[in-house]
Amino acid sequence: MDPMLLPLYAFAVGLTACGLAGSAMELVSGRRLAFAEPYVSPAHIVRSLAATACAGPFMLTNDALAARREGRIGTIALLSCGCTAVAWALALGIVLIAIASWATGLLGSTEFSA
Repeated sequence: MDPMLLPLYAFAVGLTACGLAGSAMELVSGRRLAFAEPYVSPAHIVRSLAATACAGPFMLTNDALAARREGRIGTIALLSCGCTAVAWALALGIVLIAIASWATGLLGSTEFSA
């Protein structure tokens, strides 16, 4: 197997999961996804952590692009946020693949006898 194939697959899995979670959250709330209410709240820590873990790269990209449009960050900071979002999506994909592999192993290890 090509050594670059697995990281690319993990990145695609992470990016897909992030996009699906972020789009669903935007559809439900009717607001742009960002590191702000109603997605991230000190009153709901666990929900905020779950939302940030799943849709964090999408949130970071939205906030970075909005800050760039408003002139609050420069090009280097925007590139840094982009690199962070890519690494975050890759890490999310690795975690999701590991969870899927673990769950498949658990399901496949049970023997059903008649």
